[in-house]
Amino acid sequence: MRVLSVNCGAVRPLQAGGRVVLSGIGKLPVAGPVVVQKLGLAGDEQADLSVHGGLEKAVYAYPAEHLPLWQRLRRERGVDLFDDPLPPGFMGENLTIEGLPETAVWIGDELHFPECVLRVTAPREPCFKFNAVMGLRDAGRLMMEHACCGFYLSVVKAGQIEAGHAFFVQRGTQGLRVSEAFATKRIKHMR
Repeated sequence: MRVLSVNCGAVRPLQAGGRVVLSGIGKLPVAGPVVVQKLGLAGDEQADLSVHGGLEKAVYAYPAEHLPLWQRLRRERGVDLFDDPLPPGFMGENLTIEGLPETAVWIGDELHFPECVLRVTAPREPCFKFNAVMGLRDAGRLMMEHACCGFYLSVVKAGQIEAGHAFFVQRGTQGLRVSEAFATKRIKHMR
């Protein structure tokens, strides 16, 4: 398991649902080490701290294995006309990771990087801003259907992180997998 990219972004206006809102969903890869603090990555911003950011959602990780699915879905709907892979940070993630899908990680697990430790706290829930960035009115529904949400992390031990870092998982209580927590939210959402 490793970090493919570390991504940060500033809050800026986003055209979503027929209105302009502030959003920090636009993330770009950062070269070199990035400082990880209790409230997230240095240089990263969130617009709505009620749903993103804060101590429990300081960092958002997304498995790169899902990106080809999104590229295919966008191409099928005429949004993505090129075969170029989706760039790191496109999903709004801080960490584009490899080797740790939602079915293999539990709420409470700790991800140990060379210089910091992050704890899995919750699956991501899609919102209207995600639909806007994806260019798909039903992107949130598709995320629910395909159970490819990624997960939020709190900072247990501050430090630094960078692309290429390997990490290992220290298991927590193993009460609920991220995929199971997301499925519970999906059932409530679809009612």
